[in-house]
Amino acid sequence: MDHQPKFFENLSGTGKAIGVLTSGGDAQGMNAAVRAVVRMGIYVKAKVYFVYEGYQGMVDGGDNIVEVSWESVSSILQVGGTVIGSARCKSFRTHEGRLQAAYNLVQRGITNLCVIGGDGSLTGANLFREEWSGLLEELAQNGKIDAEAVKKYAYLNIVGMVGSIDNDFCGTDMTIGTDSALHRIIEVVDAIMTTAQSHQRTFVLEVMGRHCGYLALVSALACGADWVFIPEYPPEEGWEDTMCVKLSENRARKKRLNIIIVAEGAIDCHNKPITSEKVKDLVVQRLGFDTRVTILGHVQRGGTPSAFDRILASRMGVEAVLALLEATPATPACVVSLSGNQAVRLPLMECVQMTQEVQKAMDEGRFLEAVRLRGKSFENNLNTYKLLAHKIPDAELPKTNFNVAVLNVGAPAAGMNAAVRAAVRVGITEGHKMFAVIDGFEGFAKGKIKEISWGDVGGWTGQGGSILGTKRTLPAKYLEKIAEQMRTNNINALMVIGGFEAYLGLLELSAAREKYDEFCVPMVMVPATVSNNVPGSDFSIGADTALNTITDTCDRIKQSASGTKRRVFIIETMGGYCGYLANMGALAAGADAAYIFEEQFDIRELQANVEHLTEKMKTSIQRGLVLRNENCNENYTTDFIYQLYSEEGKGVFDCRKNVLGHMQQGGAPSPFDRNFGTKISAKAMQWISKKLKETYRKEPGKVFANTEDSVCLLGMRRRNLVFQPVAELKSETDFVHRIPKEQWWLKLRPLMKILAKYKTSYDVSDSGQLEHVAMLPKEAVPAAI
Repeated sequence: MDHQPKFFENLSGTGKAIGVLTSGGDAQGMNAAVRAVVRMGIYVKAKVYFVYEGYQGMVDGGDNIVEVSWESVSSILQVGGTVIGSARCKSFRTHEGRLQAAYNLVQRGITNLCVIGGDGSLTGANLFREEWSGLLEELAQNGKIDAEAVKKYAYLNIVGMVGSIDNDFCGTDMTIGTDSALHRIIEVVDAIMTTAQSHQRTFVLEVMGRHCGYLALVSALACGADWVFIPEYPPEEGWEDTMCVKLSENRARKKRLNIIIVAEGAIDCHNKPITSEKVKDLVVQRLGFDTRVTILGHVQRGGTPSAFDRILASRMGVEAVLALLEATPATPACVVSLSGNQAVRLPLMECVQMTQEVQKAMDEGRFLEAVRLRGKSFENNLNTYKLLAHKIPDAELPKTNFNVAVLNVGAPAAGMNAAVRAAVRVGITEGHKMFAVIDGFEGFAKGKIKEISWGDVGGWTGQGGSILGTKRTLPAKYLEKIAEQMRTNNINALMVIGGFEAYLGLLELSAAREKYDEFCVPMVMVPATVSNNVPGSDFSIGADTALNTITDTCDRIKQSASGTKRRVFIIETMGGYCGYLANMGALAAGADAAYIFEEQFDIRELQANVEHLTEKMKTSIQRGLVLRNENCNENYTTDFIYQLYSEEGKGVFDCRKNVLGHMQQGGAPSPFDRNFGTKISAKAMQWISKKLKETYRKEPGKVFANTEDSVCLLGMRRRNLVFQPVAELKSETDFVHRIPKEQWWLKLRPLMKILAKYKTSYDVSDSGQLEHVAMLPKEAVPAAI
């Protein structure tokens, strides 16, 4: 349904007062959410107050509730934890405590609360809201406030955001802090892997998650762990024998390292705890393997938030303020959450109720129900892990007699290897023979093709770059040779993992079907490019890792600038003509401006940005950060902008420039890219199996697929993973600039400008709809895998 854009100019918060607090356990990204609430609140002319130390500060009042300015939240975006403090508060649980808290809020005219915390904190906020009018009447009876105040502040509006590293809240695909916690876990696993391989060791890693196994499950997927224990899916009776057999088989296959991941709340099917020590003792007693235990503990809560968490928290913070401005006494307290790639609002208590249902199901031993209630994302992760972690004995594998080739095309992108591993293993499980093509289409033409086995791809998930090798060469000039290789090796299906060249390559191969029958086979593309410029998908494998590299670099640069004062940095990012990295990097790093090709700019805008920075230098924030996409404008180059800023800023600030270059393509893949690559690739391989069955002709005993829907791209679209024929995507593509004609992230551009104090209009047509938990699409596959 096409709707007219709706802008929020008519949602002025003049006269409104918003209080923001963080409660419960801390989580990385909470500060980004606080910053977004404060700046968006001030932007719409509302008064914004910090409530220090969570509910305790609300009860204690005084200096704990302070009005804040724009600058109050400067330099907190990259800080972990919460700068406004969090505390467990017994007194808020009492009627007297809540009465005192209500008095403290009314004194400052605060009737809008933004609460960032877990389900306990949000339930407390909802109770407070329900009691509000009664509390005010009681205060009036006690003579603490007058009848006028009771009338004026009659309603309390509540909007929640979930900050929890466990990702244990139903109704959102991702809670603030989860992605960062996964970063900490994966950093440790990668470090342990190098030492463990030197000594043939087994490591038992205990990760957080007292009631939820999300961190354990996703980190097991991301590092290809041998075994994982989570509360929602206890192992079957006799698991001790099964696990030991699997570990010894792996060791016999010359695997030098075994990793077992245990969630701190892991249990067996009788609800008895499974501890990391118990697992270690079992391995030592049964197998005699050298085994070590590592308990990650609070390391997972610490450190700087990932780019994903900063963007998620910023989006949620802005959405929370809009929800407060639109709230009426009739709207229920809502929680801002993420569904796929969309911010949605859900009734708070529906989510809390569903979260409690999960625990109830686990307590009663209904584990399959617990997994289902956790949501489609959790279920998909579990199914993918089961598919990839345990090799089915050869004798039990089906035999399809189909040969499937996998190749990488385009520039390297972190996460490609995880995608290849998933494709190979799922293909083998489905009964196909898997072939690896070395060096893209060029290698294909030269016959660089070899069969690849289950064991060959072990340990690939954490490797950066492309182990198969990749080239940008398109197939058009090698069509005859590639067709010959397809014939020689009897290739019945193709899976191409890569960027824009992979997309063009599939278009060329499908166009060549008229001439070469060999190309009449199912072909699927999985998008993998740091530029995130492939049509048909909101995300590409590799873009998240590149974004984190940019964000880390910007953090360091900002630190250096705040030391020297009055300095502006101009940073050039990759991306071809696609401004995704520059725009999202700017949002994640808190930059002042981002120049991108998709939004044309001229000298007047450059001048306005310089003036903006000149004004900024008069405040206490004496530094600036500007990002520029490499191809945003052929004349306004990075050097030109640097020289212009240097000249115009003379006497006010000095300038430095930095071209990030190929470091954005390198490095170990982020947890997001490992999991996105693994899941999307597994799904693509299952599609290939389905298509092979559909297109196999008994006479003459071969596969023949020549319809448009047999050449597809699998992409993330808003809330779903969808297969789209590449021919249909042509109309959505700007081939000259190698970008999609419409890009979802451009809607977030005003958000970056608002948070950098520019006047702009923000389209809110997508928001403002309160949905219901049960109504969320069953098949939703989250962006935040």
